[in-house]
Amino acid sequence: MALFLAFCRVAGCIMVLPGFSTARVPMTFRLLLAATVSMAMLPLMWDSIYPKVEGGVPDYVLTLGHETFIGVVLGLITRFYAQGLQFLGTVITSMIGLNTPPAGDILEDTSEGQLTNLLTFAGLMVLFMMDFHHQIFLALAQSYKTWPVDGTFDPQSALVSLVDTLAATFAVMLRLASPFILFNVLFNVAIGFINKLAPVVPVYFISTPYQVMGGLLLFYFGIVSLLSLFADAFGKIFN
Repeated sequence: MALFLAFCRVAGCIMVLPGFSTARVPMTFRLLLAATVSMAMLPLMWDSIYPKVEGGVPDYVLTLGHETFIGVVLGLITRFYAQGLQFLGTVITSMIGLNTPPAGDILEDTSEGQLTNLLTFAGLMVLFMMDFHHQIFLALAQSYKTWPVDGTFDPQSALVSLVDTLAATFAVMLRLASPFILFNVLFNVAIGFINKLAPVVPVYFISTPYQVMGGLLLFYFGIVSLLSLFADAFGKIFN
């Protein structure tokens, strides 16, 4: 019973954790991973978990639900930040004029732009290279101090944490997209002046290849710094 109580929190987190909750990862692997992490964590959390299983069946079932919600909240904090890459990719695609037809998503069974697919996969790969999943599992163990196994779940605190994560994620992604937004503004202002000088020439149709070329060059030279800043901000937001 104590093991299943630990499993509910861990499984709730892995259920929505980026990288593990994608459509490309089999459900059996996620189940076995959650069971493995739960068994590894139980001896360390024994004093916090075992005393809470001595109550009756109704209290135990209610505690299972609360533990699952806590795990989902911890996983969503990370998922919101990882999903910010899709927002970033959409903004960059729009700013550089690369309006290509959507293709199959690398991670999910949905359609997404090629540039967004590249950013999402690269950002997730960088997070795995930095062992972000180790930080998640450590946070799961430390969460028993913040949210102890006492059969209660504070939805207000959870909602505040999620909203703060969304706000911080939006701010980080907006800063990462700022060079491309500035490029779009300057390019369109320059094209507007050229159009005033030569109103007969369809400048906007001619300028599209140059906008895409300039945006891709900016993306090529800035992708390393972009992914580095994205990875550095993860620890600050999650902690």
